Amino acid sequence: MRFSRQTTLRAQATVVGVGVHSGLPVTLTLGPAPVDAGLAFVRTGLEGCDREVQATAEQVIATDFATVLGDRDGALVSTAEHVLAALRGMGVDNATIEIDGPEVPIMDGSAAAFVAAIDQAGIVSQPAQRRFIQILKPVSVAIGDSFGELRPYAGGFRAEVEINFANPVIGRQAYTFELSPERFRREIARARTFGLMCDQARLWSAGFARGASFENTVVFDEERLLNSEGLRYADECVRHKVLDVVGDLALAGLPLLGAYRSVRGGHKLNHAVLTALLADRTAWRVVEGEAARRTTRPVVEVGSGIVGGRIAAAYGPDVS
Repeated sequence: MRFSRQTTLRAQATVVGVGVHSGLPVTLTLGPAPVDAGLAFVRTGLEGCDREVQATAEQVIATDFATVLGDRDGALVSTAEHVLAALRGMGVDNATIEIDGPEVPIMDGSAAAFVAAIDQAGIVSQPAQRRFIQILKPVSVAIGDSFGELRPYAGGFRAEVEINFANPVIGRQAYTFELSPERFRREIARARTFGLMCDQARLWSAGFARGASFENTVVFDEERLLNSEGLRYADECVRHKVLDVVGDLALAGLPLLGAYRSVRGGHKLNHAVLTALLADRTAWRVVEGEAARRTTRPVVEVGSGIVGGRIAAAYGPDVS
């Protein structure tokens, strides 16, 4: 966890792809933003004029299968979580995200393309202290058999994520992750979104997954993984859930100092817990870089994952 100065991008960088749910082509450009601007989407290609929406929890209007941001006139940007995860994971405080379609491109289903775009643009320090939201007391939410909690934690930001699918190929997986740019790049950024073949018809009929393919989604049936190239990590599914957590919690507007525990969660749960935290002004405070450094202690811990009760090894090279 870095505590000193705010950061932005040195230049612009562009990625081009299709939306996983809409199937529509889209161009997304990351660019610099001033101090304290935060992360903001600029939706272009609309009739009339461009519209800007701040990447904050207050602008979330839907969480079904993706995080959707909008304003009083409706949805502007869907599937915002992967690019937000890349920006927060790589330590970018202020950036514009210009997009000419209704949905962030899915790319390969992970955040790797957005990390590569950030690398291309470069990250620069700005003349202002980085600010954080420090969690002061636990806040929890239960939705059915899903549970999420944000609590104080003295080591920066920590995610403890557990999934448990009836599908025997996925099953139970758990992953613990201490956020830093290095670890995000190595452990989380390349983990792809995943789905079940049995859900395909239902999703299509509801207007989702129109752009999904084996090139951007890890797909399972009841007996096996269907992607010919295999998994990037034995526990790729839960690592992708960690990626979603980092992106969804970026909607706090500032980096979090605390720990998040999620059991059988998703976008809806992540948003509900964050909303509950922000609604309770006794549960958090804003601190600046030096104050944050004094109130945290160093933690040395690598990410760890469990698949069906065993430690999971990485599959494939640790590169973005």
